[in-house]
Amino acid sequence: MRVLVVDDHPLMRMGISQLVMQEWPDAQIDEAPTIADALARGAAAKPDLITLDLSLPDAQGTEGASRLLRALPGVPLLVLSLNAEAAYASRLMQMGASGYLPKDRAADELRVALRRLAEGGRYVTSSMADHLLALLSGKAPDALPHEQLSAQEHRVMLLIAAGRTPAQIADTMHLSVKTVGSYRARILEKAGWANNTELTKYCIQHGLTDA
Repeated sequence: MRVLVVDDHPLMRMGISQLVMQEWPDAQIDEAPTIADALARGAAAKPDLITLDLSLPDAQGTEGASRLLRALPGVPLLVLSLNAEAAYASRLMQMGASGYLPKDRAADELRVALRRLAEGGRYVTSSMADHLLALLSGKAPDALPHEQLSAQEHRVMLLIAAGRTPAQIADTMHLSVKTVGSYRARILEKAGWANNTELTKYCIQHGLTDA
């Protein structure tokens, strides 16, 4: 079993690695503090599982997950985040992540989650499951503005909230600046926001950024 642990905090990487070793004593563990490093390590030796922190120096929100899922298709990805909102988990699961675990539950549930993914399953906490299923089926009541966005729109929203310029977003997502502008316009229209300031304020209030 080869596990890639992606987190920019050394103590968190150490803690996750220890839990992995408790589950698989002979596991080979690679650690990466950035997405760039994770991509390099993944290319050198394809992992069997990946754990990913959503807040990294070179990737925020769903950006890191998107890049890893494209570069290492078929590798189970468990996202660890300070954000416990089910809608955020739903977005990542729709993108292709295999599991989502709030960091404050990692000590109790990480080993169970990793075992589930290694067996080909998916994992979210029991408290998240009902709402997550409703979101995935489109039956969640009183959907919040960001829950109505497409996966691409959601990613653009997070990059705008992180302070990225249209040119930077275009480069990150491999789009034209004009296309980014179109996404921004649709996001503001769907959510009812007047400008980037309102968008950013909303993301902060709902724990969608680390600001």
